[in-house]
Order: sequence, then C-alpha cells, then structure tokens
Amino acid sequence: MEKVKPEAQIKEIRKKLNKWAHAYYVLDTPLVSDSDYDKLYRELQDLETVYPELITTDSITQRVGGKLLDGFKKIEHKTPMMSLGNAFNEAELREFDARVKKGTNQAISYMVELKIDGLAINLSYVNSQLVTGATRGDGVIGEDITQNLRTVYSIPLSLEADLTIDVRGECFMPKASFASLNERRDLEGEAVFANPRNAAAGSLRQLDSKVTAKRQLSTFIYTIANPEQFGLTSQAQALDFLDNHGFKTNHRRQLCQNIDEVWAYIEEFRDKRHSLDYEIDGIVIKVNEFSAQEELGFTVKAPKWAIAYKFPAEEAETVIRDIEWTVGRTGVVTPTAIMDSVQLAGTSVARASLHNYDLIKEKDIRLLDTVMVHKAGDIIPEVTRVVLDKRPKDSRAYPEPTHCPVCDSVLEKIESEVAIRCMNPLCPAQIKEGLNHFVSRNAMNIDGLGPKVLEQLYDKGFIKQVSDLYYLTESDLLQLDKIKEKSANNILTAINASKTNSLEKLLFGLGIQHVGAKAAKLIAEEFKTMTNIMSASKESINQIDSIGPVIVDSIHKYFLVPGATELINSLISAGVNMDYLGLNLADTLQVDSIFNGKTVVLTGKLFTYNRREAKEKMESLGAKVTGSVSKKTDIVVAGEEAGSKLEKALELGITVWSEEEMVEAFNESKDN
Repeated sequence: MEKVKPEAQIKEIRKKLNKWAHAYYVLDTPLVSDSDYDKLYRELQDLETVYPELITTDSITQRVGGKLLDGFKKIEHKTPMMSLGNAFNEAELREFDARVKKGTNQAISYMVELKIDGLAINLSYVNSQLVTGATRGDGVIGEDITQNLRTVYSIPLSLEADLTIDVRGECFMPKASFASLNERRDLEGEAVFANPRNAAAGSLRQLDSKVTAKRQLSTFIYTIANPEQFGLTSQAQALDFLDNHGFKTNHRRQLCQNIDEVWAYIEEFRDKRHSLDYEIDGIVIKVNEFSAQEELGFTVKAPKWAIAYKFPAEEAETVIRDIEWTVGRTGVVTPTAIMDSVQLAGTSVARASLHNYDLIKEKDIRLLDTVMVHKAGDIIPEVTRVVLDKRPKDSRAYPEPTHCPVCDSVLEKIESEVAIRCMNPLCPAQIKEGLNHFVSRNAMNIDGLGPKVLEQLYDKGFIKQVSDLYYLTESDLLQLDKIKEKSANNILTAINASKTNSLEKLLFGLGIQHVGAKAAKLIAEEFKTMTNIMSASKESINQIDSIGPVIVDSIHKYFLVPGATELINSLISAGVNMDYLGLNLADTLQVDSIFNGKTVVLTGKLFTYNRREAKEKMESLGAKVTGSVSKKTDIVVAGEEAGSKLEKALELGITVWSEEEMVEAFNESKDN
C-alpha cells in the first residue's frame, strides 16, 4: 500500500478541521465531539512539528497567536467606514422613512439587522487569503490588528473561492466568554471589565495576540465594501453572498416591506435582547436596494439610506450633590451633575451631563434632588427627570450662572443659541481645550502632548496659542513634571513631524466651529492651499457638495478675525505645511485630460472598472466625482440599469456617456 505523503495528509486534516470549526463557530451546529476535534487538532500539531516547512499562515494551528507587537500600524480604508445616524423613538424612525421616500421614487424595502455591541472591523482578502484586518478608527484610517483578528475562529483565514474582497462587520465578546473572563480575572485579583464591549476592545488592542486568542471573541459580518463588483443589487443578496463564502452573518435579520414591519421587528427584539447570547444596543435599518442607496447618497458623516434605532436606556435613581461648570474650546459653559454613584448598564456612574442651563430650568433640576438617570445611546449618562416626591422641602431653584467659572468674565447668551458662553478669547480654559483639540489624532496628531502636559506648558507660560508649540525647546519640556530627556525628544520629534501634515489636518485642528474632519478634507481638496481658503468667498465655499451654510458662515467669519491671520502667519514662520497633499495629478501630469475640471456623476452597473476604481481614476485625471446630478454636473456616466440619475441628466441636457466612452476617455488621457 502506497504511503500517504505528509503534504497530502496535512492538507486533508486541515480541510476536515476547517469544516468542523466552521460548523461550530459560524453555523452553531457542531459536527463532532470536543474530544474528537482535539484529537485531530493534536495530530495536525504533531505533523507540523515534524514538518515545519509545511506550516502555512492559514493553518488552523496558527490561530493561537504569535510574536509580541511594539504597537499598531495605521491602515487606510479603501472606502470610508461611515457611522450611522440614530433614532431613539418610533416618531424619529418614521421621519427617517419619510426622508427616504422623499429622496427616491423607487419602490423600496428595508433590511433590518441586530446592532451588535462590539467593535467595527474591516477584513481584506486578496486571492482568497486574509491579508489585513483593521479597526474602524476615524472611518478613514484605522489600526492594523490583523494578528489579533487571525485568532478569532469565526473569521476565515482563507476562502474557498478565489476572491479579492473587503468585508466589514462587528467583532464582539459573547456573554458566556465575558462571564468566564471576568470570573478568571476576579480570581487572579485583576480588575474586571465593565461590559462585553469594553472587554472586546481591550482584547483586540492587546500587543500579545496570544492573550486575544484566549478571550474567545466572535464576529458577525454585515457588508461588502464594493458589492457591485460581484453583481449584487441589494443588502439581502450581499448577506447571502457572505453566507455562501464562509463568513458568519447574523441570521436574525429580516427583510421588511414597510416601516410598520420594521417597528414590529424592533418591538420583538426589544423584549428578546436580554435572552440573546451577545449584547445588542439597537437595530440597524438599511434601504435594501443598492440603486436606491446610491440615489439617496450621504451626508458628511453618514449614509442617508440607513439609521440605527437605539433601545431606550436603563434607568437608575440617585441624588445630585453638586453642579460643576466647565468651559469648552468655543467658550460654551456646560453643566455636569455630580451624583451619588450608581450602577447603570454595567458601569459605575457618578457624573451626568446637563447640557445647558435651559435644560436645568426646563426639568427644574436642583441641588439635593433625587433624579432618574440613564445612558443616552447606552453611552452618555443623562438625567431624565426629577423624582418630585423626594425633593427636600427647603429646595430652591438653581440660579443661572453669571460669570465664567475659570476667568470670572461675565457670561453671555446669544439670542439664537441655548448655550451660555464665556466671550473672553484669553480664557485659559478655552485656550487649553483648543490646544488639546489641535494635537488630537484627527487633527495634527502630535503624540506625547496629552492634556496634563499641555496644561503645564500653558500654566508655566511656554505656550499661549497653538503656534507656540512649534517654538518649544528641550529645556522648556524638561521643566515639566515627569518629562525626562527621552520623552522631551519624542515630543519634539512628533511636533516636527506634524509640520508635514496635509492641509486638512491643520484646518480641522484650528477648531473652527462646525468644521469637522470630513468638512475640512472637502474644503482642502477644493481650494488646495490655506491662502485660497482664507480668501475664498462664501459662494465658492457653498458650491462644495455636503458643505452647508452653517459651515460656510463659520469659515468666513473665522478668517475675518485679525488674530486668525496672525496665527496662520506664525504657523507659516514655524514651517508648518499650508498645502493639500492629496492626489493632485490633474494639476501636474494630466492637464490635457478631458476630465480635468469636470464634475462627473456615476450611475448604474459598471463592468470594466468598479465604482471606486472609476472614481479614483477620474479624480486622478482632474475630475470632481459627486453623488447627485445638478445643473453643475458636466458628465453623467451611465452603466447598465441606470435609474433616476440618468433621467435627470437627460431632463437637464447634461452630456451622458456609456461605460465604453468613459474607458475610451481614460485611454486617450493615458496617451496625452
């Protein structure tokens, strides 16, 4: 009898173990006993010990974790991982439904899915092999946690089909794993985790992946980054596609034909949520049809075709002992209730935001009141109501504050706002908060300059505004508590490195009211230099898609202030970059491209290029690719099954190209 070669034997064992693991971790239907699985697993380990050259990265034995990491690298998502808007009651959900129907003439359905309380992840496969796994991060750039995600058994290390695909989902800790972990930590004298989400987050950010492997995490995959490249036309099809290719999806999803069916589903799982094997904090509702999703488009932060319904939060009773006022970077003075500590949604709560004085007045919140608190969206503690039966007889209404708690300046209330503001631009609290914002990750990303270090620098007179950071010396830093020579050098290196950031980072870091990271990116892409932004008219800023009048007004007002010009000049003198460093090939290599300066809209199915590839190609040739057709649109590229965008283009007399004409234009641009 011919002896089986070790390569073939190992391959056959791996195939069998992968089948058993998929049935157990993905399908929840064990095919063999634990002892049979363990016996075959040890046999594979023994063979790989004898033949180490036959070990592959997708072998099931490699899920135990590997070498220690020094830290996590940054990784840019091929397409942004956007957040969702929220609805907290039936009325808000029906408002969402009305907006969807107003935004499209198509007949639509909704795919509803449980909102898993975990961490969003992106998995990238190339030629069927898992190559990277990343956190959501800020939606554009996440952290590379591939080594830790490889230890999660529900994530396939390789796919049977030869696919190159990016999928997204939620990594979470099942309730049983959470209970076991906390019991073990308690016995070992370690601090227990407050809830499964915190435990999952801590597990995925371990520098030792062997620790992650012991935490027994799981996943539900819920979307494909570019489903159109696989010929999929709906979320329902995409989820079935994921099922068929070995990914674990949540089968408690439901396709609903109208918002009434959606609400019935929500009511069902509002009661069932505590009986599930994992934590959920709501329901995600998505327009099922991709063509309608495309038509509805996005806001700056979120898709218009999806929303997250958040379950009503748990409540607890406590007593307010004091109200503390803090000053933010825009001068807004915000009250916080200091309360007797209570347990709420798995965590200890002793502080709750009161938002503004109008809310205190509206709810008639007073010192020593007994109140009910909950966690808004299961995250932020908030006072819901006063228990009037328990109010002290000598209670008095809480007075409106008149002076800044930090600089003692007289507070002002602008007529159109509920906020009370300290209008003193030299208020130390505002300056410190502005400094914290400037160095934050989404802004200039200067490591080592935490709030305590910045506070010391300010209090000692080394910095008064953000530009002063670029004039710090080693001797300045060494005068701070707990800062030694190595730390000082690291901080100076980080400050120096931030000088080369692209313009959008600086624009966001300036802390202009209403200008978030995404808006800053859009503005920087459009105007290219700080000089152009500073001199831009309101009309020109308003022409940018997704930039509304509130943002336009804030930008315009900011640069009218003399101090803003002085600050920018100081930053320029320090060598801080003032240019957009994104892809600008049209300005240098492709000035003769037919796309240069054109506004283009893509609609329908494309086959030669997927939507993302076509968009990137056009942008590299100088085009501005937008999601909606308007009078400003120059060209509409219509693929198969093009819908209302094509109709609107024809109505407006806009040039319409076929996919073949687009490809021909690409080729002509290449020849120039």
